[in-house]
This record gives sequence, structure tokens and C-alpha cells, in this order.
Amino acid sequence: MHPCLTCGACCTQYRVAFHWLESDAHGEGGVPSHLTEPLDAHRLCMRGTYSAPVRCVALDAEIGVYSRCSIHPQRPSVCREVDASWESGAPSRQCDQARIAHGLPPLTAADWRWRDPAGNDDDCPDDNGNSPSSPPAPPIAA
Repeated sequence: MHPCLTCGACCTQYRVAFHWLESDAHGEGGVPSHLTEPLDAHRLCMRGTYSAPVRCVALDAEIGVYSRCSIHPQRPSVCREVDASWESGAPSRQCDQARIAHGLPPLTAADWRWRDPAGNDDDCPDDNGNSPSSPPAPPIAA
């Protein structure tokens, strides 16, 4: 299972600021504007991330147990750009610091072995929430 689905720590540690053009007020499919607040003349931020205690309004989680972004397909670009540690083969300082702040260990390369073909025999959804594919149907005899 994707480690972020049992974490959510980053969504409670950092201000999520982005250009106002990413809002759905300026384009279909953008970040829901009712979940944002103005930061300055050019930027919005996700409600709940502007001041302490930080917790993004879009986060549905019990940190370290389960986690999901309620607007995942519409999340801001800054959220899309943050990789979990070792997700792309390298550590992430932001991920590590957020996890440590919640008493969770930093992720390691071993936390991604579930993606390897040999280790992907579970019934868990993939990184995009898609269910595992069904095995191919056996050929029909002619």
C-alpha cells in the first residue's frame, strides 16, 4: 500500500500556498475556492495551513493510521510536487521532517517494495486508487 495512505503528516506541517489561477474560480477542475483563503495579491493558501496549528482542511486522516486528501484530483501544484521519501528513489527532507514531528520513522526504499512486480500480489489499490486489474480470462477453445 502507498505509504501516504497511512501517513498524512506533511498536510499538518506546511503552508500550502499557490497562485490564484489554480483555483476553480478561474478554471474548471481547479482547487475548490471555498477551501482556500487569500495569502497575498497573487497567492491563495489552503485553509488550515496559514497559521499554527497547521492542518489542511482537505485532509481526512488520523496521522499514522489512515490518510487521504479529499480533493486529491484537484490538489494544488505544490502538493503534487512533494514526493514521499524514496518514492522517486531519493529521500525527501519535507517528508522526513513531517513524519518525525509525529513520531513516525522516515520512509526507506523498503517501504516501496510493494510496487515491485514480485511484491505486488496484494489486493491494494495502486498509487491512483485504482483497484488491481483482474487476471486475464482464459482462452476459449474453438
